[in-house]
Amino acid sequence: MAYIFHENDLPKLVSVVPGRERTFFVNQELAEIDDMLAGVMHYARGASSPYHYHINCEHFYFIIDGKAIVDTPEGSHDVGPGDLVFIPAEAKHRLRAPETPLFYFEFQAPNRFKTTILDGTPDDLRWNRVDGRVWVQT
Repeated sequence: MAYIFHENDLPKLVSVVPGRERTFFVNQELAEIDDMLAGVMHYARGASSPYHYHINCEHFYFIIDGKAIVDTPEGSHDVGPGDLVFIPAEAKHRLRAPETPLFYFEFQAPNRFKTTILDGTPDDLRWNRVDGRVWVQT
């Protein structure tokens, strides 16, 4: 059976560290699967993820609007609309939006992973739901 959701009808997650918002379209709660995690992210100008990596998880960003910088051990790379970024499992990375707001689609598989923060705080993994519940990224 197919299902259709609009971003505005789904719970929004707002990062405890200001500047990031996410909306999942596919997760355990909505689709009752843990094979993947997919949704959209909004970064305010100046926002960034912590420098981190995911154990047991391939990671993709498809940039829809805005400009960003992807930091990896190999260097920093400018990305913009139409760019697809692939982060292999265990690869260290950070996404920054220093000059413009950023809107992108994010896909992670499988949704059975652990995130390790290398530069940041535990709050970088805490997200407040619009309905008041707190979601903690593992």
